[in-house]
Amino acid sequence: MAKQQKIYWKLWQNKAAMEHLLPIEESFDLIEREIRLGGREAVFYFVDGMMNDEAMLKILDSILKITPEEMPEDANGFIKKIPYTEVETIEAFDQAVRMVLSGMTILFVDGYGEAIQIDSRTYPVRSVEEPDMDKSLRGSKDGFVETVVFDTALIRRRIRDPNLVMEIVEVGTSSRSDVVLCYMKNLIDPKLLETVRDRIAAIDTPDLCMNQQSLAEALIGTRWYNPFPKFKFTERPDTASACIMEGKLTILVDNAPSAMILPTSIFDMIEEANDYYFPAWTSLYLKISRVLILIVTVFLTPLYLLLMQNPQWLPPMFDFVLIRDTVNIPLIWQLLILELAIDGLRLAALNTPNMLSTPLSIFAGLVLGEFSVTSGWFNTEVMLYMAFVAVANYTQPNFELGYAVKFMRMILLILTAIFGVYGFIAGCIILILLLCTNKTLSGRNYLNVKLN
Repeated sequence: MAKQQKIYWKLWQNKAAMEHLLPIEESFDLIEREIRLGGREAVFYFVDGMMNDEAMLKILDSILKITPEEMPEDANGFIKKIPYTEVETIEAFDQAVRMVLSGMTILFVDGYGEAIQIDSRTYPVRSVEEPDMDKSLRGSKDGFVETVVFDTALIRRRIRDPNLVMEIVEVGTSSRSDVVLCYMKNLIDPKLLETVRDRIAAIDTPDLCMNQQSLAEALIGTRWYNPFPKFKFTERPDTASACIMEGKLTILVDNAPSAMILPTSIFDMIEEANDYYFPAWTSLYLKISRVLILIVTVFLTPLYLLLMQNPQWLPPMFDFVLIRDTVNIPLIWQLLILELAIDGLRLAALNTPNMLSTPLSIFAGLVLGEFSVTSGWFNTEVMLYMAFVAVANYTQPNFELGYAVKFMRMILLILTAIFGVYGFIAGCIILILLLCTNKTLSGRNYLNVKLN
Protein backbone atom coordinates (compact mmCIF):
# COMPACT_ATOMS: atom_id res chain seq x y z
CA MET A 1 0.00 0.00 0.00
CA ALA A 2 1.16 3.54 -0.76
CA LYS A 3 0.58 4.73 2.79
CA GLN A 4 3.07 2.18 4.14
CA GLN A 5 5.70 2.97 1.53
CA LYS A 6 9.15 3.80 2.79
CA ILE A 7 10.72 7.07 1.73
CA TYR A 8 12.82 6.81 -1.45
CA TRP A 9 16.42 7.88 -1.97
CA LYS A 10 15.58 9.86 -5.10
CA LEU A 11 13.97 13.27 -4.65
CA TRP A 12 11.79 13.04 -7.75
CA GLN A 13 10.22 9.82 -6.45
CA ASN A 14 9.49 11.44 -3.07
CA LYS A 15 7.91 14.46 -4.77
CA ALA A 16 5.72 12.23 -6.94
CA ALA A 17 4.59 10.26 -3.88
CA MET A 18 3.78 13.37 -1.84
CA GLU A 19 1.90 14.98 -4.73
CA HIS A 20 -0.12 11.79 -5.02
CA LEU A 21 -0.95 11.65 -1.29
CA LEU A 22 -1.59 15.38 -0.78
CA PRO A 23 -3.89 17.61 -2.88
CA ILE A 24 -1.15 20.19 -3.38
CA GLU A 25 -2.50 21.53 -6.66
CA GLU A 26 -6.08 21.78 -5.38
CA SER A 27 -5.36 23.21 -1.91
CA PHE A 28 -3.85 26.68 -1.81
CA ASP A 29 -2.61 26.29 1.78
CA LEU A 30 -0.51 23.15 1.11
CA ILE A 31 2.87 24.50 0.04
CA GLU A 32 5.60 22.67 -1.85
CA ARG A 33 8.82 24.76 -1.82
CA GLU A 34 11.82 23.60 -3.80
CA ILE A 35 15.28 24.67 -2.67
CA ARG A 36 18.95 23.75 -3.11
CA LEU A 37 21.00 22.79 -0.05
CA GLY A 38 24.72 22.02 -0.16
CA GLY A 39 24.64 21.26 -3.87
CA ARG A 40 21.64 18.92 -3.56
CA GLU A 41 18.04 19.41 -4.60
CA ALA A 42 15.57 19.56 -1.72
CA VAL A 43 11.89 20.34 -1.17
CA PHE A 44 9.86 21.58 1.81
CA TYR A 45 6.22 20.68 2.52
CA PHE A 46 4.16 22.67 5.01
CA VAL A 47 0.73 24.20 5.66
CA ASP A 48 0.52 27.93 5.15
CA GLY A 49 -0.63 29.62 8.35
CA MET A 50 0.62 26.83 10.65
CA MET A 51 4.35 27.43 10.27
CA ASN A 52 6.36 29.79 12.45
CA ASP A 53 7.86 32.06 9.78
CA GLU A 54 10.45 33.62 12.08
CA ALA A 55 11.80 30.26 13.24
CA MET A 56 11.96 28.91 9.69
CA LEU A 57 13.80 31.99 8.45
CA LYS A 58 16.49 31.41 11.05
CA ILE A 59 16.70 27.73 10.13
CA LEU A 60 17.00 28.51 6.41
CA ASP A 61 19.59 31.17 7.07
CA SER A 62 21.76 28.52 8.71
CA ILE A 63 21.30 25.53 6.39
CA LEU A 64 21.66 27.61 3.20
CA LYS A 65 25.25 28.30 4.24
CA ILE A 66 26.15 24.60 4.07
CA THR A 67 28.64 23.98 1.24
CA PRO A 68 28.72 20.82 -0.89
CA GLU A 69 31.86 19.73 0.96
CA GLU A 70 30.10 20.09 4.34
CA MET A 71 26.92 18.34 3.22
CA PRO A 72 26.35 15.18 5.34
CA GLU A 73 25.78 11.85 3.63
CA ASP A 74 22.57 10.97 5.52
CA ALA A 75 19.61 12.64 7.18
CA ASN A 76 20.83 11.92 10.71
CA GLY A 77 23.98 13.86 9.99
CA PHE A 78 22.03 16.69 8.40
CA ILE A 79 19.79 17.31 11.41
CA LYS A 80 22.93 18.11 13.40
CA LYS A 81 23.40 21.07 11.09
CA ILE A 82 19.95 22.47 11.88
CA PRO A 83 20.05 24.98 14.77
CA TYR A 84 16.72 23.91 16.20
CA THR A 85 15.67 21.58 19.00
CA GLU A 86 12.56 19.79 17.70
CA VAL A 87 14.03 18.02 14.67
CA GLU A 88 13.98 14.30 13.86
CA THR A 89 13.94 11.88 10.94
CA ILE A 90 10.99 9.86 9.64
CA GLU A 91 11.01 6.85 7.34
CA ALA A 92 7.48 6.40 5.92
CA PHE A 93 5.17 8.52 3.79
CA ASP A 94 2.12 8.01 6.01
CA GLN A 95 3.99 9.64 8.89
CA ALA A 96 5.22 12.45 6.63
CA VAL A 97 1.70 13.22 5.41
CA ARG A 98 0.32 13.11 8.94
CA MET A 99 2.98 15.49 10.21
CA VAL A 100 2.42 17.96 7.37
CA LEU A 101 -1.31 18.04 8.07
CA SER A 102 -0.54 18.52 11.78
CA GLY A 103 1.35 21.70 10.96
CA MET A 104 4.95 20.48 10.90
CA THR A 105 7.46 21.14 8.13
CA ILE A 106 8.83 18.14 6.22
CA LEU A 107 12.09 18.36 4.27
CA PHE A 108 13.15 15.89 1.57
CA VAL A 109 16.76 15.98 0.35
CA ASP A 110 17.98 14.14 -2.74
CA GLY A 111 20.08 11.14 -1.74
CA TYR A 112 18.55 10.79 1.74
CA GLY A 113 16.41 7.72 2.45
CA GLU A 114 14.67 9.55 5.28
CA ALA A 115 12.71 12.78 5.55
CA ILE A 116 13.47 15.48 8.09
CA GLN A 117 10.67 16.65 10.36
CA ILE A 118 10.91 20.19 11.79
CA ASP A 119 8.37 21.06 14.45
CA SER A 120 8.16 24.80 13.85
CA ARG A 121 4.38 24.89 13.84
CA THR A 122 2.24 27.56 15.40
CA TYR A 123 -1.51 27.75 15.79
CA PRO A 124 -3.98 30.64 15.95
CA VAL A 125 -4.87 30.70 19.64
CA ARG A 126 -6.78 32.94 22.01
CA SER A 127 -5.35 34.12 25.31
CA VAL A 128 -5.43 31.86 28.37
CA GLU A 129 -8.03 34.01 30.09
CA GLU A 130 -10.26 32.83 32.92
CA PRO A 131 -13.28 30.83 31.65
CA ASP A 132 -16.68 32.50 31.95
CA MET A 133 -18.45 29.47 33.41
CA ASP A 134 -15.83 28.37 35.96
CA LYS A 135 -14.70 31.47 37.82
CA SER A 136 -12.85 31.64 41.12
CA LEU A 137 -12.85 34.45 43.68
CA ARG A 138 -9.27 33.98 44.87
CA GLY A 139 -7.69 31.54 42.43
CA SER A 140 -5.64 32.00 39.30
CA LYS A 141 -7.23 33.73 36.33
CA ASP A 142 -6.05 31.52 33.48
CA GLY A 143 -7.91 28.79 31.62
CA PHE A 144 -7.47 26.08 29.05
CA VAL A 145 -7.43 26.96 25.34
CA GLU A 146 -7.98 24.96 22.16
CA THR A 147 -4.28 24.11 21.68
CA VAL A 148 -3.37 20.98 23.62
CA VAL A 149 0.34 21.88 23.87
CA PHE A 150 -0.56 25.07 25.71
CA ASP A 151 -2.90 23.15 28.01
CA THR A 152 -0.23 20.63 28.98
CA ALA A 153 2.17 23.50 29.65
CA LEU A 154 -0.36 25.09 32.04
CA ILE A 155 -0.51 21.84 34.00
CA ARG A 156 3.24 21.23 33.86
CA ARG A 157 3.81 24.73 35.21
CA ARG A 158 1.87 23.80 38.34
CA ILE A 159 3.21 20.26 38.86
CA ARG A 160 7.00 20.16 38.63
CA ASP A 161 7.31 16.51 39.43
CA PRO A 162 9.06 13.86 37.31
CA ASN A 163 6.17 11.50 38.07
CA LEU A 164 3.81 13.64 36.00
CA VAL A 165 3.26 11.85 32.69
CA MET A 166 1.73 13.38 29.55
CA GLU A 167 0.92 10.40 27.32
CA ILE A 168 -0.27 11.32 23.82
CA VAL A 169 -2.25 9.14 21.41
CA GLU A 170 -4.11 9.76 18.15
CA VAL A 171 -7.82 9.08 17.68
CA GLY A 172 -9.75 9.20 14.42
CA THR A 173 -8.71 7.77 11.08
CA SER A 174 -9.34 11.11 9.34
CA SER A 175 -8.99 13.81 12.00
CA ARG A 176 -6.11 12.09 13.89
CA SER A 177 -6.97 14.20 16.92
CA ASP A 178 -4.36 14.38 19.66
CA VAL A 179 -5.57 12.98 22.97
CA VAL A 180 -3.34 13.42 26.03
CA LEU A 181 -3.58 11.33 29.20
CA CYS A 182 -2.24 13.31 32.17
CA TYR A 183 -1.52 11.45 35.41
CA MET A 184 0.94 10.94 38.25
CA LYS A 185 2.46 7.53 37.64
CA ASN A 186 3.05 6.98 41.37
CA LEU A 187 -0.59 7.83 42.27
CA ILE A 188 -2.75 6.64 39.36
CA ASP A 189 -4.72 3.41 39.58
CA PRO A 190 -2.94 1.10 37.07
CA LYS A 191 -6.15 -0.78 36.31
CA LEU A 192 -7.99 2.44 35.46
CA LEU A 193 -5.13 3.63 33.26
CA GLU A 194 -4.97 0.32 31.41
CA THR A 195 -8.75 0.36 30.89
CA VAL A 196 -8.65 3.83 29.38
CA ARG A 197 -5.71 2.93 27.13
CA ASP A 198 -7.47 -0.18 25.85
CA ARG A 199 -10.73 1.63 25.15
CA ILE A 200 -9.00 4.48 23.34
CA ALA A 201 -7.04 1.98 21.24
CA ALA A 202 -10.31 0.20 20.36
CA ILE A 203 -12.04 3.38 19.12
CA ASP A 204 -12.89 3.06 15.43
CA THR A 205 -14.18 6.41 14.21
CA PRO A 206 -13.18 8.72 11.35
CA ASP A 207 -13.03 11.83 13.52
CA LEU A 208 -13.83 13.42 16.87
CA CYS A 209 -16.17 16.01 15.41
CA MET A 210 -17.34 17.18 18.84
CA ASN A 211 -13.97 16.79 20.55
CA GLN A 212 -14.40 15.61 24.14
CA GLN A 213 -18.07 14.69 23.81
CA SER A 214 -17.28 12.44 20.86
CA LEU A 215 -14.44 10.85 22.83
CA ALA A 216 -16.67 10.38 25.90
CA GLU A 217 -19.37 8.64 23.87
CA ALA A 218 -16.78 6.44 22.18
CA LEU A 219 -15.26 5.48 25.54
CA ILE A 220 -18.40 4.67 27.50
CA GLY A 221 -21.19 4.46 24.94
CA THR A 222 -24.52 6.28 24.92
CA ARG A 223 -26.73 5.13 27.81
CA TRP A 224 -29.62 7.40 26.89
CA TYR A 225 -31.85 6.37 29.78
CA ASN A 226 -29.44 7.74 32.40
CA PRO A 227 -29.03 11.53 32.12
CA PHE A 228 -26.36 11.87 34.79
CA PRO A 229 -22.93 12.75 33.32
CA LYS A 230 -20.18 10.15 33.34
CA PHE A 231 -17.24 12.58 33.35
CA LYS A 232 -16.34 15.76 35.16
CA PHE A 233 -15.21 18.63 32.95
CA THR A 234 -13.22 21.68 33.95
CA GLU A 235 -11.80 24.64 32.03
CA ARG A 236 -9.38 25.54 34.84
CA PRO A 237 -5.80 24.19 34.84
CA ASP A 238 -5.55 24.60 38.63
CA THR A 239 -8.57 22.36 39.18
CA ALA A 240 -7.21 19.78 36.73
CA SER A 241 -3.81 19.88 38.47
CA ALA A 242 -5.40 19.39 41.88
CA CYS A 243 -7.33 16.37 40.57
CA ILE A 244 -4.14 14.90 39.09
CA MET A 245 -2.42 15.25 42.46
CA GLU A 246 -5.33 13.35 44.01
CA GLY A 247 -4.48 10.38 41.79
CA LYS A 248 -7.10 10.99 39.12
CA LEU A 249 -6.72 10.76 35.36
CA THR A 250 -7.13 13.92 33.28
CA ILE A 251 -7.79 13.66 29.54
CA LEU A 252 -7.08 16.58 27.20
CA VAL A 253 -8.27 16.67 23.59
CA ASP A 254 -6.83 19.00 20.98
CA ASN A 255 -9.28 21.75 19.95
CA ALA A 256 -11.20 21.42 23.26
CA PRO A 257 -10.63 24.10 25.92
CA SER A 258 -11.42 21.84 28.87
CA ALA A 259 -10.25 18.68 30.60
CA MET A 260 -12.08 15.41 31.30
CA ILE A 261 -11.48 14.05 34.79
CA LEU A 262 -12.10 10.53 36.11
CA PRO A 263 -12.90 8.63 38.23
CA THR A 264 -15.76 10.78 39.41
CA SER A 265 -18.74 10.68 41.75
CA ILE A 266 -21.68 12.91 42.62
CA PHE A 267 -19.47 14.60 45.22
CA ASP A 268 -16.85 15.42 42.60
CA MET A 269 -19.53 16.87 40.32
CA ILE A 270 -20.62 19.46 42.87
CA GLU A 271 -17.07 20.63 43.61
CA GLU A 272 -15.81 23.89 42.19
CA ALA A 273 -12.55 25.86 42.15
CA ASN A 274 -13.41 27.95 45.22
CA ASP A 275 -13.45 24.79 47.34
CA TYR A 276 -9.67 24.55 46.94
CA TYR A 277 -8.90 28.17 47.77
CA PHE A 278 -11.00 28.75 50.89
CA PRO A 279 -10.29 27.42 54.41
CA ALA A 280 -11.66 24.00 55.36
CA TRP A 281 -14.72 25.26 57.23
CA THR A 282 -15.68 27.66 54.45
CA SER A 283 -15.16 24.99 51.81
CA LEU A 284 -17.25 22.49 53.79
CA TYR A 285 -20.05 25.02 54.21
CA LEU A 286 -20.10 25.78 50.47
CA LYS A 287 -20.24 22.07 49.63
CA ILE A 288 -23.07 21.43 52.09
CA SER A 289 -24.95 24.45 50.73
CA ARG A 290 -24.67 23.18 47.17
CA VAL A 291 -25.83 19.70 48.20
CA LEU A 292 -28.85 21.07 50.05
CA ILE A 293 -29.76 23.40 47.19
CA LEU A 294 -29.36 20.51 44.74
CA ILE A 295 -31.80 18.41 46.78
CA VAL A 296 -34.26 21.31 47.03
CA THR A 297 -34.21 21.95 43.27
CA VAL A 298 -35.13 18.31 42.65
CA PHE A 299 -37.97 17.99 45.15
CA LEU A 300 -39.36 21.51 45.66
CA THR A 301 -41.92 21.71 42.86
CA PRO A 302 -42.93 17.99 42.89
CA LEU A 303 -43.44 18.14 46.65
CA TYR A 304 -45.41 21.39 46.32
CA LEU A 305 -47.61 19.78 43.65
CA LEU A 306 -48.18 16.76 45.94
CA LEU A 307 -49.19 19.00 48.85
CA MET A 308 -51.56 21.01 46.69
CA GLN A 309 -53.20 17.74 45.69
CA ASN A 310 -53.52 16.83 49.36
CA PRO A 311 -53.89 20.11 51.32
CA GLN A 312 -55.12 18.24 54.40
CA TRP A 313 -51.54 17.05 54.98
CA LEU A 314 -50.36 20.58 55.68
CA PRO A 315 -50.21 21.61 59.34
CA PRO A 316 -52.07 24.84 60.18
CA MET A 317 -48.85 26.81 60.52
CA PHE A 318 -48.10 26.20 56.82
CA ASP A 319 -51.49 27.18 55.47
CA PHE A 320 -49.93 30.26 53.88
CA VAL A 321 -48.43 28.12 51.08
CA LEU A 322 -51.90 27.19 49.82
CA ILE A 323 -53.03 28.83 46.59
CA ARG A 324 -55.75 31.36 47.33
CA ASP A 325 -56.21 32.65 43.79
CA THR A 326 -58.26 31.05 41.04
CA VAL A 327 -56.37 28.27 39.25
CA ASN A 328 -57.23 28.68 35.56
CA ILE A 329 -54.65 26.18 34.30
CA PRO A 330 -53.85 22.95 36.21
CA LEU A 331 -50.72 23.23 38.36
CA ILE A 332 -48.90 20.46 36.53
CA TRP A 333 -49.26 22.30 33.21
CA GLN A 334 -48.16 25.56 34.79
CA LEU A 335 -45.02 23.92 36.14
CA LEU A 336 -44.18 22.11 32.89
CA ILE A 337 -44.79 25.22 30.77
CA LEU A 338 -42.50 27.23 33.04
CA GLU A 339 -39.81 24.53 32.83
CA LEU A 340 -39.88 24.92 29.05
CA ALA A 341 -40.11 28.72 29.23
CA ILE A 342 -37.01 28.94 31.43
CA ASP A 343 -34.99 27.01 28.86
CA GLY A 344 -36.41 29.22 26.15
CA LEU A 345 -35.23 32.33 27.96
CA ARG A 346 -31.83 30.75 28.52
CA LEU A 347 -31.44 29.92 24.83
CA ALA A 348 -32.58 33.41 23.89
CA ALA A 349 -29.98 34.90 26.23
CA LEU A 350 -27.22 32.82 24.60
CA ASN A 351 -28.11 34.09 21.14
CA THR A 352 -28.77 37.72 22.11
CA PRO A 353 -26.03 40.26 21.26
CA ASN A 354 -24.29 41.57 24.37
CA MET A 355 -25.46 45.14 23.85
CA LEU A 356 -29.09 44.00 23.87
CA SER A 357 -28.99 41.31 26.56
CA THR A 358 -29.66 43.64 29.53
CA PRO A 359 -32.64 45.59 28.12
CA LEU A 360 -34.20 42.46 26.66
CA SER A 361 -33.80 40.62 29.99
CA ILE A 362 -35.59 43.45 31.80
CA PHE A 363 -38.33 43.51 29.16
CA ALA A 364 -38.79 39.73 29.38
CA GLY A 365 -38.87 39.84 33.18
CA LEU A 366 -41.54 42.56 33.27
CA VAL A 367 -43.76 41.24 30.51
CA LEU A 368 -43.48 37.50 31.05
CA GLY A 369 -43.39 37.75 34.81
CA GLU A 370 -45.88 40.43 35.77
CA PHE A 371 -48.47 40.09 33.03
CA SER A 372 -48.47 36.29 32.95
CA VAL A 373 -49.70 36.38 36.56
CA THR A 374 -52.22 39.20 36.16
CA SER A 375 -53.63 37.65 33.01
CA GLY A 376 -54.37 34.42 34.89
CA TRP A 377 -51.98 32.10 33.09
CA PHE A 378 -49.88 31.39 36.18
CA ASN A 379 -50.32 31.70 39.92
CA THR A 380 -47.88 33.78 41.96
CA GLU A 381 -46.83 30.83 44.14
CA VAL A 382 -45.93 28.76 41.09
CA MET A 383 -43.91 31.64 39.66
CA LEU A 384 -42.07 32.04 42.97
CA TYR A 385 -41.03 28.39 43.25
CA MET A 386 -40.03 28.11 39.60
CA ALA A 387 -37.99 31.31 39.87
CA PHE A 388 -36.11 29.78 42.80
CA VAL A 389 -35.49 26.58 40.83
CA ALA A 390 -34.24 28.53 37.81
CA VAL A 391 -31.77 30.55 39.89
CA ALA A 392 -30.71 27.61 42.06
CA ASN A 393 -29.64 25.61 38.99
CA TYR A 394 -26.72 28.01 38.58
CA THR A 395 -25.30 27.08 41.98
CA GLN A 396 -24.07 23.85 40.39
CA PRO A 397 -20.77 24.20 38.51
CA ASN A 398 -21.55 21.23 36.25
CA PHE A 399 -23.85 22.09 33.34
CA GLU A 400 -24.71 18.45 32.55
CA LEU A 401 -25.60 17.74 36.17
CA GLY A 402 -27.97 20.71 36.17
CA TYR A 403 -29.92 19.29 33.25
CA ALA A 404 -29.90 15.79 34.76
CA VAL A 405 -31.53 17.30 37.86
CA LYS A 406 -34.05 19.09 35.63
CA PHE A 407 -35.04 15.85 33.90
CA MET A 408 -35.47 14.08 37.25
CA ARG A 409 -37.64 16.94 38.50
CA MET A 410 -39.86 16.73 35.43
CA ILE A 411 -40.24 12.97 35.83
CA LEU A 412 -41.24 13.49 39.46
CA LEU A 413 -43.75 16.15 38.44
CA ILE A 414 -45.41 13.96 35.80
CA LEU A 415 -45.56 10.86 38.01
CA THR A 416 -46.90 12.87 40.95
CA ALA A 417 -49.58 14.50 38.80
CA ILE A 418 -50.76 11.12 37.46
CA PHE A 419 -50.40 8.79 40.46
CA GLY A 420 -50.24 11.14 43.42
CA VAL A 421 -48.16 10.04 46.40
CA TYR A 422 -47.39 6.67 44.80
CA GLY A 423 -46.04 8.43 41.73
CA PHE A 424 -43.88 10.66 43.94
CA ILE A 425 -42.44 7.60 45.70
CA ALA A 426 -41.88 5.85 42.36
CA GLY A 427 -40.05 8.93 41.05
CA CYS A 428 -37.79 8.95 44.12
CA ILE A 429 -37.00 5.26 43.57
CA ILE A 430 -36.16 5.92 39.91
CA LEU A 431 -33.84 8.76 40.95
CA ILE A 432 -32.00 6.57 43.47
CA LEU A 433 -31.69 3.70 40.97
CA LEU A 434 -30.26 5.99 38.29
CA LEU A 435 -27.70 7.35 40.75
CA CYS A 436 -26.72 3.89 41.94
CA THR A 437 -26.48 2.35 38.47
CA ASN A 438 -24.73 5.22 36.68
CA LYS A 439 -21.54 3.27 36.09
CA THR A 440 -18.62 5.40 34.95
CA LEU A 441 -15.51 4.39 33.03
CA SER A 442 -13.63 3.73 36.27
CA GLY A 443 -16.05 0.98 37.29
CA ARG A 444 -17.53 3.03 40.13
CA ASN A 445 -20.94 4.64 40.34
CA TYR A 446 -21.93 8.07 41.62
CA LEU A 447 -22.08 6.85 45.20
CA ASN A 448 -18.51 5.58 44.84
CA VAL A 449 -19.54 1.97 45.37
CA LYS A 450 -17.58 -0.66 43.43
CA LEU A 451 -19.72 -2.37 40.81
CA ASN A 452 -19.09 -5.80 39.36
